[in-house]
Amino acid sequence: MKKKICLALVALLVSLTANAQFEKEKMYFNASLSGFNLRYSGNEKCNFGIQGTAGYFLEDNIMLLATVGYNKKTDVPSTVTLGAGGRYYFQQNGIYCGAGIKYVHVGDLYDDFMPNIHVGYAFFLGRQVTIEPELYYNQSFKSHKDYSTIGFRIGVGVYL
Repeated sequence: MKKKICLALVALLVSLTANAQFEKEKMYFNASLSGFNLRYSGNEKCNFGIQGTAGYFLEDNIMLLATVGYNKKTDVPSTVTLGAGGRYYFQQNGIYCGAGIKYVHVGDLYDDFMPNIHVGYAFFLGRQVTIEPELYYNQSFKSHKDYSTIGFRIGVGVYL
């Protein structure tokens, strides 16, 4: 019984701290890290990446996103990405899912457009700053087997 009460209180506290953060016309900025062997594709085994994201809430809980990223890989040239997409927040509780498309440029090796999906949680440290763990999947049009990726990323977000 005590566990259920504590769990309900934690859920209430999390939902109250996230309340009113995902309102229309708010801005969002995020810097995140990926890699650390937490990402895998058939073509590469180890990499480290950084990504910057900016967003704007078109409506409550609905955000338009723009991203830019850089990945350093062990056995191929570095990757530069540019992307656009959207994100939906569920019931002001911080859980979100999103989708988009990225243009990926890998030196002289290849260029690709990759649709992607992601799901994560915005854990509020204060009224505006979050820690955001996220799972993502990028689907390659060039070669599904070699370049499609699934991974984990963690970022710090700021809601203004």
